[in-house]
Amino acid sequence: MGPLQDAGRRKGDSRPLKAAVYYNNNDVRVEERPVPAIGPGEALVRIEASGICGSDVMEWYRIKKAPLVLGHEIAGTIEKTGPGVKGFKPGDRVTVAHHVPCNTCRYCLAGNHSVCDTLRSTNFDPGGFCEFVRVPAINLDRGTFILPDNVSFEDGTFVEPLGCVVRAFRVARFSPGMSVLVIGSGMSGLLHIRLARALGAGKIAATDINNFRLDSATRSGADLALDARTDVPAKIREAFGRPVDLVIICAASDSAITQGLKSVDRGGTVIFFAPKEPGGTYPLPLFDLWRDNITIINSYASPPYETLVALELIASGRVRVNDLITHRLGLDEAQEGFRLVAGAGESIKVVIVPQR
Repeated sequence: MGPLQDAGRRKGDSRPLKAAVYYNNNDVRVEERPVPAIGPGEALVRIEASGICGSDVMEWYRIKKAPLVLGHEIAGTIEKTGPGVKGFKPGDRVTVAHHVPCNTCRYCLAGNHSVCDTLRSTNFDPGGFCEFVRVPAINLDRGTFILPDNVSFEDGTFVEPLGCVVRAFRVARFSPGMSVLVIGSGMSGLLHIRLARALGAGKIAATDINNFRLDSATRSGADLALDARTDVPAKIREAFGRPVDLVIICAASDSAITQGLKSVDRGGTVIFFAPKEPGGTYPLPLFDLWRDNITIINSYASPPYETLVALELIASGRVRVNDLITHRLGLDEAQEGFRLVAGAGESIKVVIVPQR
């Protein structure tokens, strides 16, 4: 039984809400759904802003679950709370994580929250591209954070994606002075650049095939913005004098991976931040990786601690985010938002404003 069906079975408010329902990247329909009723320990949140993530337009991943209401980069106001809720009240401005860990399994205890079964199965109901969501008790307990007064709802939609980037830096054991190459200057790539700059990176380079995004990379703090269709490893050596300490691959193409592996210095680290489709492969040069002590890691998700760090980085102004928003659209324009993000053209962050 899906969350929408479950919502329809609950007793409570029967008035409909508007939701942008995903069928595929070119078919996002505005439909009416019942407002989810809340139970003990839960909350109903009125969505004020909801960002479209690059993963929302990974059609190979989403379409097998369609139709569904996507949207997990949310910020809003608590409309009402269920019995037993402590720490939150109606009117609180919050951001809410869709996936939260159990904090008790062997993976969580070891700090590997991303592979916790609970994190992989939790979600709010029905999704962020609608007017209201039900926040289950576990999400309210460990995935809901009050927005400081100086953090807007729009800024709040960056907490989850920046938290994912914070986790990647932690896993990569980033340290000040490291030189960094970010391959792919979409929203995630730009957040990597901004976090690297905020944390005291040395030289930072970025690539893309889109001039609009290369300009955004420069404005975000990249010292060198390179057309990905050129000889990136050679240009890195020419500009920086050697390969970089840390490569972050935010594009899943073979050419991006090849460039990344050829651009990392001995003893360096490569982060696979963007996934290939299930079953996708790439021939790794294992001897070269072994000889040069290259560390390969991957990272995804924003566990609670990284979410909190991201919120503090935004609130303190250490990582600027609001200028990354290129489009603000109402629910009725959600299809256009998906087109913009999937097209990866002259858009960076597209925010859906359901109450518009």
